[in-house]
Order: sequence, then structure tokens, then C-alpha cells
Amino acid sequence: MCGRYTLAVQLDLIADRFACGPEFSQLTPRYNIAPGQLAPVVVQEEGRKLRMMKWGLVPSWARDDSIGYKMINARAETLHEKPSFRKALEQRRCIIPADGFFEWRKEPDGKSKTPMRIVLTDHSLFGLAGLWERWRDPEGKELLSYTIVTTTPNHLLEPIHNRMPVILSQDAEERWLNAGEANPRDLIDMLKPYPAEQMEMFPVSKVVNNPRADSPECITPVG
Repeated sequence: MCGRYTLAVQLDLIADRFACGPEFSQLTPRYNIAPGQLAPVVVQEEGRKLRMMKWGLVPSWARDDSIGYKMINARAETLHEKPSFRKALEQRRCIIPADGFFEWRKEPDGKSKTPMRIVLTDHSLFGLAGLWERWRDPEGKELLSYTIVTTTPNHLLEPIHNRMPVILSQDAEERWLNAGEANPRDLIDMLKPYPAEQMEMFPVSKVVNNPRADSPECITPVG
């Protein structure tokens, strides 16, 4: 699964990289985005828009929003089968801007774990494949939420986890957002592991274990 990620850049860089218009004027760099928190998401609705959404998908039919904490990730292989994701795959695909994510490496003692930050070798921004939903509470207040699509790990990630988030190429980003895609199921074929040789990882401080921690210390290499 993907349970933490980073977006430690300014808003204008995100808008330029993803050619989208932000629906907000300010964004603080994020060093440890955790489930249940708000983060920017790229959607295609009358052009590309950058919207703030809550991490953890809440389907429109959900009784309350607590289900979101169980739906932070969606397996690429079964998107078209799961009732929670099927309609979103057809109509509400999105891209989650990121510049890194975290996984925890189990140490030889079998007890301790070291947080690892995974980035692209050129340390550039990238887009994660996602799905999003609109949900309204009993009072009619709207909540926008999202989930991150995962796939099998590449050779870099395989030793520490059995899943990794789907990182889209820029060509794939265009297709993923295209509402005119004839058969969304065909998109699943491109939800593959990102090339390991274009990624790297390094240990960071255990301060990142705390989901409330959100400072540059979370992404500073250690050791």
C-alpha cells in the first residue's frame, strides 16, 4: 500500500507541471501527507483543475465518511470489479501530484523498521494514478475524496513491500484524465510498476512515523 507521500514544492510548480488551474490561492509544501488529510488533486472538468480533496475515498452511497480510512488505496488489478471503484474508474479518474512517498524497511532484527523515502532519480514532480468521488453528508455538505491506485512493486520496492503506487508517465497522464476514453478497462493495462532504474530511495528520520509531523526533517536523508 501507499500510506504516506510528499509534495514539498510551491503551488506554481504544480500548476506548471500538470498544466492545471488551481481552485485555491495558497499551498504549503507538504512533507508527510497522511490518510484523512487534505491534499491537491488534478481532475479533468472543463479543462484541468487542481482541487483540494481528502485522502481516503468515500463513495457517494456511503452512510458516513469513516469508510474513507479503509479506502486510501485501490488495487489496479481489480478496479473494474469492485463496486466502490467501478463507477469512479469510468467517470472520475484523477492524478495526485507528488515528489516522493514513504515505505518502511524491516531491519534484520525483525522488529524495527526504517522509514525510506522513494523519489525519482531526477527528483522531479510526478503524478500518481487515482480515483475521486463526491459525497454529501445528511446536511448536504459536499466532501471530495480520493484514493491512490497501487500495483505490484518494481525491483527497487520489492524487497520492502508487495505493492507500490502507480506512477504515470506524462503521456499516460493525458490518457488517464481523458473523459472520452472509449473503454476505461483498457486503461488498466497501463497501470504498471514504474521503471526501477528511474527511482531511488534513502532512509529518513523516524519523525515521519508520526502522521502529524510535517516539516523538512521528514524528508532529510539520515545515516
